[in-house]
Amino acid sequence: MSTTTKSYKSAFVFLTTLFFLWGFITVLVDSLVPRLKDVFEISYAKTVLIQFAFFTAFFVFSLPAGFILSKIGYNKGIVLGLLTMALGCLMFYPASEYRNFTIFLIGYFTLAGGITVLQVAANPYVALLGKEEDASSRLNLSQAFNSLGTTIAPIIGALFLLSNSVKSSAEIEILSDSEKTNYYIAEAETVQIPFLIISLLILILAIVFVFIKLPKVMQQVPKGGYISLLKNKLMLMGALGIFVYVGAEVAIGTFLVNYFDAMNLATVVSNNEIMMRIANTIASIFNKSFSEADAKSLLGIFVIFYWGGAMIGRFIGAYLTKILAPGKVLAIFASLAILMILISISTFGLLSMWSILAVGLFNSIMFPTIFTLSLEGLGDLKAQASGLLCMAIVGGAIIPFAFGSLIDNYGFKLAFLLAIICYGYILFYGRFKSKKMIVNS
Repeated sequence: MSTTTKSYKSAFVFLTTLFFLWGFITVLVDSLVPRLKDVFEISYAKTVLIQFAFFTAFFVFSLPAGFILSKIGYNKGIVLGLLTMALGCLMFYPASEYRNFTIFLIGYFTLAGGITVLQVAANPYVALLGKEEDASSRLNLSQAFNSLGTTIAPIIGALFLLSNSVKSSAEIEILSDSEKTNYYIAEAETVQIPFLIISLLILILAIVFVFIKLPKVMQQVPKGGYISLLKNKLMLMGALGIFVYVGAEVAIGTFLVNYFDAMNLATVVSNNEIMMRIANTIASIFNKSFSEADAKSLLGIFVIFYWGGAMIGRFIGAYLTKILAPGKVLAIFASLAILMILISISTFGLLSMWSILAVGLFNSIMFPTIFTLSLEGLGDLKAQASGLLCMAIVGGAIIPFAFGSLIDNYGFKLAFLLAIICYGYILFYGRFKSKKMIVNS
């Protein structure tokens, strides 16, 4: 094995930990949504400001992140991103201490800024670590670990962030001064301790990257590239695909527990021996168990199947895209996602629950496939196109906000029609790229 190959493999392993990290943290904060809604007593629409703060950071920081990386290099850029993430996590401490929603949003925006730097750096860098023909395989493998992080996070969230009941203002008002103090301390610690641990782990990882010598793969960026890309219809169509995909995936994932709760699924699940066995088997990994009283926590544990499905589907999709046109596979998966949503909003009980969870399976290949299709034929402009595509991740802020507003005003069933529209565009984009590929061949 050559020194260069060994260096590339070592760098790939370390970079893959970053994919896992930001996937884990992104979904872990999703687990906070039902709790924060109760703690701050806010509407569904206002709760989505959490996601808005996170995904707006991608829009704000993607291009600056690319510029910073071109100046200081990948090593220092990754360390900067990790330190920014750690600072964001530490801000959760005063936010929960004083029950201040604004401080929490600022902290989360800071955390997301750090993740943006890592996202912009890691995607093209992993693709460059080795032979060009193997780039897609490497990126899919790294993203599979990202999915692993999003799969584990709901378990941690359900067991440690949703495990205690939250009192309303009326209930708090009748408590004695000492009871109020103890209650606020307990509430703060529920959020503080997990994120203090996470910030410490991020700081350790930052120190590791200070001493790691990543192979130099930085290339000269063509001038005027962004202007050319903004005139490229196919790339812009792909950016819109990223926008609606991330928006739909996050909107569904954010409100799953609330959706289940609205259908009174806690009672259905707790009365079903098989479902309780599944929940307690997962919980037993952390020496926990569920009872009927643990409503949100019990429902939250099943969110693992939404994100876990994405991980499994990514491996399946990686094979399918080798034997079928990627655009065709994308269209098929989008069609099946729409079908699962229609089944869920048309049924009740466990069928409704499992069908909406199955959407995660069909989400799996969408981001990497749209991303790859969008970069086709761009040559030296691929790096700059990656920055623009990362900006499109802001869909994770805008669409969930609209989704939450629809829930507040019209209920879940109508809100899910917005997700269907999003997947409808992805279906159209997949078919369009598939037909274009046939014409070009």
